Amino acid sequence: MNQKAHIIINFLKNMSVVTRFAPSPTGYLHIGGARTALFNYLFSRHHGGKFLLRIEDTDEKRSTSEAIDAIVQGLDWLGLKHDDQGDDGFILQSKNLARHKEVAAKLLEKNQAYLCYTSAEELEEMRNFAEKKGEVFRFKSPWRDKINSQNSSVKPAIRIKAPLEGETVIRDLVQGEIRVKNSELDDLVMLRGDGSPTYMLAVVVDDHDMKISHVIRGDDHLTNAFRQKIIFEAMGWQVPEFAHIPLIHGPDGTKMSKRHGATSVIEYRDMGYLPEALRNYLLRLGWSHGDAEIISDAQAIEWFTLDKVGKSPARFDFAKLKSVNKHYIKEKSDEELLGLGVRRKALGDSPAEESRFLRAMKFVKERAEVIGDLTKNLEIYADGFRGEFDIEAQKILTEKKSLTLDLQKVFSDLSDWTHDGIKNSLNEFAAAKNLKIKDFGPVLRIILTFSAASPGGIFDVIEILGKAEVLARIDNCFSVSAS
Repeated sequence: MNQKAHIIINFLKNMSVVTRFAPSPTGYLHIGGARTALFNYLFSRHHGGKFLLRIEDTDEKRSTSEAIDAIVQGLDWLGLKHDDQGDDGFILQSKNLARHKEVAAKLLEKNQAYLCYTSAEELEEMRNFAEKKGEVFRFKSPWRDKINSQNSSVKPAIRIKAPLEGETVIRDLVQGEIRVKNSELDDLVMLRGDGSPTYMLAVVVDDHDMKISHVIRGDDHLTNAFRQKIIFEAMGWQVPEFAHIPLIHGPDGTKMSKRHGATSVIEYRDMGYLPEALRNYLLRLGWSHGDAEIISDAQAIEWFTLDKVGKSPARFDFAKLKSVNKHYIKEKSDEELLGLGVRRKALGDSPAEESRFLRAMKFVKERAEVIGDLTKNLEIYADGFRGEFDIEAQKILTEKKSLTLDLQKVFSDLSDWTHDGIKNSLNEFAAAKNLKIKDFGPVLRIILTFSAASPGGIFDVIEILGKAEVLARIDNCFSVSAS
């Protein structure tokens, strides 16, 4: 067992696990956020703890109720059920503003913070001066050590008194031990001049009040951890364990974005992916359990530990996702798949059609990679479905017109419309004509399914369509071959 695993196990012996997913409601639930939520969910469930949802909506200009709904909808569809907390089942950060201000005031009382009257213009001037000298700008406030200072022209911000010497150390459960010299950390603003709390303060206060034991998030937040730890320690609060997971990259190795394809979880739903397939795939992006590729929900909860999370960014592979989705489609019952909206998206929903769809599903689902594949291959079993014949198919229909007329009579006279009855009748027809099934099976498939590569055996296709529809489609093909 490695050192990272020992750190995790020893810590967990002495505490209950509470994790949180804390998105900003400025848009949809994206793939990276979904994986972060998944890792938090699995970690808490593995340890019998709680998984909470906090909506960080303090940015009034960018936060929308529609985005909140989209995030909740995405989590619900993905099957990541959070434990209820707050009036809506989740925490709205904006409702905690009074508490954030209270903590900032306490830090002032403890002399762990100070009023800073530096104006925005002065800050900009300092930045420009450092830039001209080719230096990294690190703000050193002239107000840090002044007591009861006042400046009527500027509304003061409240800044933390960050330690000036030594180091701040984060023993990250994924990244390992990371150190930063305190001389490189600014006295960050906790309360702005207008009285609004900053992200840094709000996150720390909410994590403490929600009793968060583990902060599991993207490694783009790693630098925030050092600053947030300073606030925790200034208040004398228990610092949560941090675990910063690598971001998801696109196939080209750059950060996942719209140009790589869909990034919203709901887009993947609409593209025909199953939630269990997306859960399984996201789990394997940056985490592994031996060579296991297909992992059930129960196995995921049993096996998930942070020491198995890699440090390198994972690349999103759409082909692999389709392969995983194909597996889960095949695992579902025919009735479940039909209930996913396949029938409604096809051409009808009569009892006869539903029966045909269910009977055809057993072989249609064997090929399907997304739900849309099911719809496409089932629609040929809808009442009166008529497709288009391509040029090559039209040529074949014209060449085989005489043979098709003979087959039309075979089907017209056939009374035993079962798989075996159809097979026996066509075998007898082939023997009488000195032919083999392969000599006319392809043309029958084109006539009945408008494709030379439709799924299912030809006898199954004929049986499921039924006598009336088979004869109607043969009649339909004559109009094409005659033109």
